[in-house]
Amino acid sequence: MCRAEAVDWPLEAYVDYVNNNHDESPLYLFDRGFADKMNIQVGKDVDGASYWPPECLGEDLFGVLGEQRPDHRWMIVGPARGGSTFHKDPNATSAWNGVLTGSKYWLMFPSGPGIPPPPGVILSEDSSEITSPLSIAEYLLSFHELARQTPGCREGICYAGEVLHVPSGWFHLVLNLEESIAITQNFVPRAKLPDVLQFLRDTPDQISGFKDDIEDAYSLFEDRLKDKHPEILSKALEILDKRSNPRAKWEELTKADDDGDEPGAFSFGFGGDDESDDED
Repeated sequence: MCRAEAVDWPLEAYVDYVNNNHDESPLYLFDRGFADKMNIQVGKDVDGASYWPPECLGEDLFGVLGEQRPDHRWMIVGPARGGSTFHKDPNATSAWNGVLTGSKYWLMFPSGPGIPPPPGVILSEDSSEITSPLSIAEYLLSFHELARQTPGCREGICYAGEVLHVPSGWFHLVLNLEESIAITQNFVPRAKLPDVLQFLRDTPDQISGFKDDIEDAYSLFEDRLKDKHPEILSKALEILDKRSNPRAKWEELTKADDDGDEPGAFSFGFGGDDESDDED
């Protein structure tokens, strides 16, 4: 059995659907259990491994959770015209997508404070829901040209053998240009750890992919990091504290030390006020 969006299909039935459908938005196979079903070994240091994450993307800090980490690895299969409308990856994670066969068109936008969502996309007040045209075709016909002219827009085509990195928080739309098979994986790089911690701490109702018996994903992740990577966790929490209390950063920059010196303070001056020139 494989998972195509909200439907469980025998693989034979899905292949028949792919070969015979004429849907505007064909169903997309998005199977998180492919590695176990196919007995695929993953990891550079694993004997008989079929593949491993790109080393250039660095470590995956969700790895400290072991078997308790959220769903993070999928095989994606679909016909031409299939794909995903605009979305962000779960739990503020980053992702990589490796195309095995076929080709995919990507349309991507950064997000953050003060940055509006892509044209034609409406974000709920708490960012938990993304509303956009129901089909990729409808979006591209209505908003593609405007989207391409919007600051921050990134677009491109990935062919078989190529890998694309999706940074944490980026909106992305993906369209199969032909029948395609890809593998994707979500991960937590060190630079984005503060974003993931903030998401797990502040939006527990939006967390997804963890097993039902995990009631406090933030505390679980924090405790494991404290045990395995205490320095990395400490720096990430320091960044979070400054985000939560921006005044603390200002005070750090402007406070004087015990001797009355002000190493962190701003100072302004004009060259003409300095009576000791260097042109002696």
